[in-house]
Amino acid sequence: MKKLIITALALAAIAIAPGAYAQTKMVGGAEMFPTKNIVENAVNSKDHTTLVAAVKAAGLVETLESAGPFTVFAPTNEAFDKLPKGTVETLVKPENKATLTKILTYHVVAGKLSAADLWAKVKAGKTELKTVQGGSLWVKADGKKLYLVDEKGGKSWITIADVNQSNGVIHVINTVLMPK
Repeated sequence: MKKLIITALALAAIAIAPGAYAQTKMVGGAEMFPTKNIVENAVNSKDHTTLVAAVKAAGLVETLESAGPFTVFAPTNEAFDKLPKGTVETLVKPENKATLTKILTYHVVAGKLSAADLWAKVKAGKTELKTVQGGSLWVKADGKKLYLVDEKGGKSWITIADVNQSNGVIHVINTVLMPK
């Protein structure tokens, strides 16, 4: 009986504040809290250490800690590992900061676009997304999965969608997107 009452109270709490529990997701072995900003959450994901290092090298930490809102398509370490050997090491050098910034900001769209918003764009045939970098990405669907196509024709699947942040949303992707 006591267990039933506790369960009923927990369900009532979720009904009163539905977003408080449902929006927290696990990414890279760490809980992502919707009350924290993009950088505060990303630094805890063991799957995004390369991305975090790149964001720091590009000097984008302050930007991604700001109010936003932003939609970030966040490549995993495995996504960066798909790049030709030595690419990441070369990009994080100070002399390549402009190129690194161009690539990273190509993964960011102004505003907060949920997976539902992305699906709506696909259904409406308005698949082009303008990136903060100034380029375009195209959101596509295959069955029940969403993916992105970059300006070079590369494809990246959204593996974890709707990781809500205080200043936007992250969608985890499995390939680094490349601008022209």
